[in-house]
Amino acid sequence: MTTMIQLKLFVFSPFQVNTFVLYDETGEAVVVDPGCFDPREDLELVHFLNDNKLKPVLLVNTHTHIDHILGNNFVCQKFGLKPVIHRAGLPFLKNAGQYGGIYGLKIPDMILPERFLDHGDLISFGKSSMRVLYTPGHADGSLCFHSQEQLFALTGDAIFFESIGRTDLPTGNYQTLIRSIRDHILTLDDETWLYPGHGHETTVKHEKAHNPFLNGFE
Repeated sequence: MTTMIQLKLFVFSPFQVNTFVLYDETGEAVVVDPGCFDPREDLELVHFLNDNKLKPVLLVNTHTHIDHILGNNFVCQKFGLKPVIHRAGLPFLKNAGQYGGIYGLKIPDMILPERFLDHGDLISFGKSSMRVLYTPGHADGSLCFHSQEQLFALTGDAIFFESIGRTDLPTGNYQTLIRSIRDHILTLDDETWLYPGHGHETTVKHEKAHNPFLNGFE
């Protein structure tokens, strides 16, 4: 029997962050970018996991901007996990209180990673795995997670439907982002579905043809 990764999307917090749960038939699951903001959203996530008899074995962040880590501590404490990120994203975690204050949010000290991911690594759960792509430009430490077998990738805030991530925040760089997209996202199979950190999904083929920031990459 072929192993199939299932994907569940939640849209959490006033930032409208796409939080994903990935799982397969073993019941092992990965939580990606928990943006849960209040007890109601915490319960929505937990109820889905419980109802489907899923066991989170990994929490990963595509990047560590405040909107993508709001639920990190909750998930870590609920399931006995530590976040797994790219090392370059560590300063955002360590200074989450400062960044949260900009938006009027009181953020507790964030639980810190014990291990890090880099380009080419695999994240594994159950019988499944996904390849890590390092895609900085929106923020240092930005990662994508790619399933070659099932032709989909979680792209964080690197690329969106007919748009790209903003580059005016700390560590953002437009040229770096365009290079990341060109080298690591547009080189994926044209039929690859892209699931971004905000908004709805798209495909590599569609973005090559219609993304105004990527003219000339068809």
